[in-house]
Amino acid sequence: MAGKPSIGVDLGGTKIEAAVLDSAGRIIFRKREPTPPQDYEATLETVRELVATADEAACAPPRVGIGIPGAVSPATGLVKNANSTWLN
Repeated sequence: MAGKPSIGVDLGGTKIEAAVLDSAGRIIFRKREPTPPQDYEATLETVRELVATADEAACAPPRVGIGIPGAVSPATGLVKNANSTWLN
């Protein structure tokens, strides 16, 4: 039985990129959009749109992982020290 595809999202200060990897780890889809500067809601919408497009390319229910700048505070559960300050 083949494994599930995976969607990886790289949320950076200048670009947001989504990629779909098949069960062998090969990239089968990739798309990049500029990160909306200083706009939290627009950043979330861009991530949502990229994941929705990648999901269509995956042809099966995928797993999704996201990498973000900064770290999650154990005390608050919020992002801290992100160079994309609107994510803090």
